[in-house]
Amino acid sequence: MQPVDSEDAILEALRSAPERGVLARGLGRAYGDAAQNSGGLVLDMTSLNGASDTGTTGVVEANTGMSLGQLITELLPSGRFPEVVPGTRHVTIGGAIAADIHGKNHHRDGSFCDHVESFVVLTPTGERMVVKPGDDAFEATAGGMGLTGVIASARLRVRRVETALMVVDTERANDLDQLLSRLRETDAAHRYSVAWIDCLARGRSLGRAVLMRGDHARRDDDLPASQRETPLVPPPSALLAAPPWVPRGLLNRVTVRAFNEAYFRRAPVAEHGRVQALHAFFFPLDAVRGWNRLYGSSGFLQYQCLIPFGAEETVRALLERLSSAGAPSFLAVLKAMGPGRGLLSFPGPGWTLALDIPVLPWLARLLDELDELVAAAGGRVYLAKDSRLRPDLLATMYPELPRWEEIRARLDPDRVMRSDLARRLMLGVKAAPA
Repeated sequence: MQPVDSEDAILEALRSAPERGVLARGLGRAYGDAAQNSGGLVLDMTSLNGASDTGTTGVVEANTGMSLGQLITELLPSGRFPEVVPGTRHVTIGGAIAADIHGKNHHRDGSFCDHVESFVVLTPTGERMVVKPGDDAFEATAGGMGLTGVIASARLRVRRVETALMVVDTERANDLDQLLSRLRETDAAHRYSVAWIDCLARGRSLGRAVLMRGDHARRDDDLPASQRETPLVPPPSALLAAPPWVPRGLLNRVTVRAFNEAYFRRAPVAEHGRVQALHAFFFPLDAVRGWNRLYGSSGFLQYQCLIPFGAEETVRALLERLSSAGAPSFLAVLKAMGPGRGLLSFPGPGWTLALDIPVLPWLARLLDELDELVAAAGGRVYLAKDSRLRPDLLATMYPELPRWEEIRARLDPDRVMRSDLARRLMLGVKAAPA
């Protein structure tokens, strides 16, 4: 990788691109090959960090190598917080735009790029473009997986908060019907909503889950008197470490089934108004250093799909396939989403199901079957987490692909921006129409 710390350095790298092209990379948290460029040049953007405005306004201008964790550290003391965060704070602002990330509040607030006022993109043609929502370059770059140019800086709208704490409601759902019903009934009343789902449950318990819904705690209404003096100071959190070595096969049907049973039974039947640390609510896995080691040397694959509203039987069919196959996913979440943003953005109105599954010999065949169900329902898989989608399904899942191809060809006519994901899915290979 080649570190870059200025726009001039980026433009020089684009001008002298090798045959296999250039790709910008943040913290490398994409689960698949979106941040890889085998045989080509990868730009390390993390030196291009820092925010130029950390005062008290509702807008922050930041370089895109800055992580969301760094941004939160800058914002919280002045009572501000990013409008949208994913399940980890170890994502750069550039990566958040390129993947158009979403969070637990998509049903209310949309995705990350819905709160971007503008950004600077440096194109392989040598242009420095300041683009805004509605511009072709904005809509192609938001969720465009880094294939339209290098995003250098961005202006972001941020939320005002009174505390560094959350007020959380938790309840159990005994099956899929109850889960979807409760999400429909309660999502509008809460800014953040997500459900952990037991993918090994079968029969009458298919789709049983634990729902967690939250809102930012208010200083005077929600905090005990002892915490009101320093409401914007996050409580200290212990950082656990995963063991450096885990036996192969530790996460199997038996152990994950036992974990899922214990997790479901431990959750309260119904609990309201619990005050919880902000980081514990949004980023629970960040508290476990090297958590991916829990999957052993074979690793794991994350699969995330979107199923449109009205196709709930497809959600049921996915869970039936997973439970019948005994797919040992102990980290599986389901939540509702709202309208999408960019031409290749993942979000859209519907249900999204995300699964972490240990790599097993039969997994590829199972996921191919799930892809077919998702595509037939008018859904899609999340490209930022994909590592094995068949190229022939891409256009079905992303109907705006031809428009994206046309804009991308104008921004990068020589296809300088490359990635292993782009090669595998043949993204950006078509020339713009005459």
